[in-house]
Amino acid sequence: MENKGVKSERLLEIFLLAMKGEQLSVQELSLKYNCSARSITRDINSIKAFLAEQRDIIGEAELIYSSVSHKYHLEMESFLTNKELLVLSKILIGSRALSSEILVEILAKLKQHTSPADREKLEHLMSKEIYHYSPVHCDCEDILSNLWEMTDYIEEKRYVSIDYYKMDRIREMYRIKPVAIMYTEYYFYLIAFKDNDDGIPYYFRLDRIVKIIAHREFFESDQKKLVDEGIIRNQSQYMFPGKSRRIRFSFSGPSVQAVLDRMPTAKIVERKDGKYILDAEIFGDGIKMFLLSQGSWIEVIEPQEFRKEISEEINKMQSYYS
Repeated sequence: MENKGVKSERLLEIFLLAMKGEQLSVQELSLKYNCSARSITRDINSIKAFLAEQRDIIGEAELIYSSVSHKYHLEMESFLTNKELLVLSKILIGSRALSSEILVEILAKLKQHTSPADREKLEHLMSKEIYHYSPVHCDCEDILSNLWEMTDYIEEKRYVSIDYYKMDRIREMYRIKPVAIMYTEYYFYLIAFKDNDDGIPYYFRLDRIVKIIAHREFFESDQKKLVDEGIIRNQSQYMFPGKSRRIRFSFSGPSVQAVLDRMPTAKIVERKDGKYILDAEIFGDGIKMFLLSQGSWIEVIEPQEFRKEISEEINKMQSYYS
């Protein structure tokens, strides 16, 4: 008579193997656990029954038998597929926002949801990128801790003070009201209002926050309504603050789609003389950096004050080479 404790432990181990993406062979498992193939088949049937009974909790999940490999594998709609894992891994590597240690740790956890064969394939596809991975400079000890801690303070509407490295590398303390966090252009940004309540949202890079002090005071404010992360992401370039405005410019480069992808609010309003005329709602001064990066492909048409700003910047650049 088989020991119930041994059977239960074996059943759980087989279930965990399936959850990890392993392919289950009745013959191989019977050898591994020194039991009959019939016992393993009963275990697998028990797992199949459990998955069917718990469908309301875990969703569609089933152990599928392959007549080709003569093995079972778990198909679960809530699982990440290998294609999805590869995409996520590529995005994480390309973001450069995480330290090498954190990146490798996260990728290792993601790969645990694949079979050994697929795991090897994923490792091969990513090995060179991981080897040459170069994260952006980070002043804080742990950006994930900063992000998670600040998320709590945002939810609580708690005043915090941050010890922060500014762009000029001068370190300064700010007492702020945090309202949102977003990621773009290699960095995580904290959007907050300063304690003087001037009504202007400020952007702080999380990687430059070297210390967070949570206060016992809470703020009551509807300023969160003034911050829409989606609008900021669509209208702002490089997370530079500044005013909102509508601009019109022409583009004569080879790929107008690249401009549309970069500026989600941009719309083509006309095409003439081989040029596209575009309108866009933008926020902040980062738009200057993007437009100037396109060189002679772009000409700002209006408003006139913005056209003048671009012209002055070009003249200043030209003076360096005269």
